[in-house]
Amino acid sequence: MTEQYFHFTLGPVQGFVAQARRTRDFWAGSFLLSWLSAVAMKAIEQQNGDILFPQVDKNYLDWLEGKGQGKAPQQGCIPNRFKGGIAKVPHDFDPKQVADSVQHAWESLAEEVWQQDFSNLNDDSITRQIWTQQIQHFWEISWAVSASLEESDLLDRRKNWRSHLPPEESGVKCMMMDGWQELSGTSTPNAEGLGQFWNTLRQQGGTLATDLREHEYLCAIAFIKRRFTHCFDQLKADMPSQWCLQGWRVSSSVPSVSYIAAAPWLAKILEHAPEQELKVFHDTAKELTCRYGEYNSQLQCITQALEKQKTNALLWKTQNLDGNVFFETALQNSNIYPDQEQAANVLQALKALRKSTKIEAVSPFYAVLMMDGDSLGKQMSDSTKQTPISLALQQFTQGVNTIVTQYSGFLIYAGGDDVMALLPLEEALNCAYRLREHYLDCFKKNKIESTLSGAIEYAHINIPLGKVLGDAHHLLDDIAKDKTGRDSIAVRVWKPGGQHLEWAMPWQKAMKDGQVSIQNLANDFQKDQQETPFSNSFFFHVEERFAMLNKNADADHFVFDQATMVQLIAADYLNSGVNQVDNDHKITLKQAIDRIDPLLEQCFEWQRMIDADTDKESFKQTYKLNTHALQLLRFLAQKGIDHG
Repeated sequence: MTEQYFHFTLGPVQGFVAQARRTRDFWAGSFLLSWLSAVAMKAIEQQNGDILFPQVDKNYLDWLEGKGQGKAPQQGCIPNRFKGGIAKVPHDFDPKQVADSVQHAWESLAEEVWQQDFSNLNDDSITRQIWTQQIQHFWEISWAVSASLEESDLLDRRKNWRSHLPPEESGVKCMMMDGWQELSGTSTPNAEGLGQFWNTLRQQGGTLATDLREHEYLCAIAFIKRRFTHCFDQLKADMPSQWCLQGWRVSSSVPSVSYIAAAPWLAKILEHAPEQELKVFHDTAKELTCRYGEYNSQLQCITQALEKQKTNALLWKTQNLDGNVFFETALQNSNIYPDQEQAANVLQALKALRKSTKIEAVSPFYAVLMMDGDSLGKQMSDSTKQTPISLALQQFTQGVNTIVTQYSGFLIYAGGDDVMALLPLEEALNCAYRLREHYLDCFKKNKIESTLSGAIEYAHINIPLGKVLGDAHHLLDDIAKDKTGRDSIAVRVWKPGGQHLEWAMPWQKAMKDGQVSIQNLANDFQKDQQETPFSNSFFFHVEERFAMLNKNADADHFVFDQATMVQLIAADYLNSGVNQVDNDHKITLKQAIDRIDPLLEQCFEWQRMIDADTDKESFKQTYKLNTHALQLLRFLAQKGIDHG
């Protein structure tokens, strides 16, 4: 009897994950999507299916039945889509049972959230009707059964028969999930009707008061993302294939973007601040916020700073303050802090704290890192490669959180070849590089050739998170992969006025001596400015120089050879004021050339090329200089703070 193979996918992925108002929403979407995919895997195993790809995390699946060992899973680690043959299944296998298990798990969790927060409402209420309809019609579950393991595109073909059509939604729309109706059932944007429902809900107290901001209206899907952590450990559900699904305790402590942006600065404050000034700041900030907004966030740089002074309770309390209190602009924003009189007291204490430590201003930028393996789908069509690929991906996934943590980041998701993480501005490029090295090592050990592309969105804390997340996919797929040729890193910087710059480079050209060149250069320029604050005019003069050189270049030639261009820009560097203070340690022309030469390398645009017949790698260079590379260098060196 011939074998048969089961293929499965669950969506919408971006529509569920990337639509987020808080970092916790972002994390929750990834966690729940991974959890539901694990439910599908468990349902396959319960019917004697043999999961071939991806390699199953047995302990994660054990947690679904309350039998897991060690620390309970806190991040998503199961891919939502299983490329190639997911499982070898018997001939009496019922695919519908897998789809029903996923939907039943989702509805069971939804009911736990409902009973937690809406048990006082009748089942015939408009809110219950909206809730039920949205929960029943959100997920698009696709599956297919084939006789061949090589039919890796079967799910893509299946999607062409798209039959999942969510119902039309009326009324006021959710502020997180596009197109879905918020839960009060108010037919028009009526502030009184909306306020009465949502304010009453918030006034129940407890975590509802902090989980739901004023004037924040959510649909059922968004509400579950926001609230499920408080009842996930209560979940128990009898599943269609005769097993009991159980939840576990998950933390709701996900650092905000403002806290992540401030983390390196806060670590320095905790190490060096005089106790009196720190106490005044802590006490006034706590009075303003009435609570600790970042409880137990545990970013590495802050943890290390605290470990040096374990007995100081004030430091441990200060680390838990709301992330916005470290930013002057946030304290001056009445939408964030309506009590502007008390906010002014915090601002005064913050300025005194900075003055006492002589520590630079906090950077208002953080980074979203997204990474994805290159062209694995093609290799999955070769059945002999599926097992080693699956093993390599499992090894990669297991090491991701450790690496992200080392760079003071917060891992949102690591499953298969996909990674999403939030990091401080200073750490993102180096973290991406280290993850790529880890990925290459894992695949090399399993004798498979594969590369990893990355996208970094540096975003101001005032820019909506959903906008940044949505753009990251475009940056990764269209710029790092398609335009730059894969095995590449692409960067965008978003300031309050919009997109500020875009820069992309193949990894081979972005690295030098085991470091990311442009970040290394930024660190050097930052040291220059700390020792001898030279004017920003250097960067502006070089941009003018680039404009002159580009004007006279053609598609195949520079107007000058590279050595001459380096000398011209090195002269601009020496004239910028870098030597204006310390006569005993002046930078020579040769030293300036040594600094500018690697800078110029990062200002060329390169494209990675792969020969279709030989798979040989080569690089194509443009003969135009990219001013965005200079702007990125300046941005990184100054951490997004314009010093004028």
